Amino acid sequence: MGWIKVVGIGPGDINDMTLKACNALKECDVVVGYTTYINLIKPLIKDKEVISLGMRKEIDRAKKAVELALQGKNVCIVSSGDAGIYGMAGLMYEVVHKENLDLKIEVIPGVTALSAAAAILGAPVMQDFAVISLSDHLVPWQVIEKRLALSAQADFVIVLYNPKSKERPENLMKAQKIIMKYKKEDIPVGIVKNASREGQQVIITTLKEMANYEIDMRTIVIIGNESTYVENGKMVTPRGYVL
Repeated sequence: MGWIKVVGIGPGDINDMTLKACNALKECDVVVGYTTYINLIKPLIKDKEVISLGMRKEIDRAKKAVELALQGKNVCIVSSGDAGIYGMAGLMYEVVHKENLDLKIEVIPGVTALSAAAAILGAPVMQDFAVISLSDHLVPWQVIEKRLALSAQADFVIVLYNPKSKERPENLMKAQKIIMKYKKEDIPVGIVKNASREGQQVIITTLKEMANYEIDMRTIVIIGNESTYVENGKMVTPRGYVL
């Protein structure tokens, strides 16, 4: 029987991958993943069997990894960013537990899109922060609304994943309205599209103006708290040290 490693490949650039992730890809027999993510790591997996599947085929990918591991193959199933944050790690465990299989699974952490975007912007998440996906594909919008409201009320720095798609273009504006009930409209907001990938775009604006920019599913939005400021083109949330 083989093993399964759920590998976080980072935000996009191979240089942002961890050494542990690179080694896992070297050690495996087969790489399974979403086609876009497979394309990001092609130079590292030239000699591997590769199985790539399209969007929303997460369950199929997980079951394929199990099938291959039961055949005795060592499998890496890849996720962008960190596999344990909106990635394949949880689903992989769910599938194995549901089928009551004694398979060895290891999660290999990776640099998140949040981490990459924050570094590009400066230092916007130096205090407590909340990460919320605006995708209501798997989580009801009512739950997302509650999370947005409570996070804003507590003045967390708020990081938005999956902010806007063709299927739900209105969710970002809904989120903006909720957050503006509790945060000032001039609070800095950082928008990073394609963080650490080709076509990277960076904008620093305000909560009031953030919805006026081109934002899609490849964009991370970081909304500051009351102490966040912008200086020399960098967004900073002070940790609280007395200088």
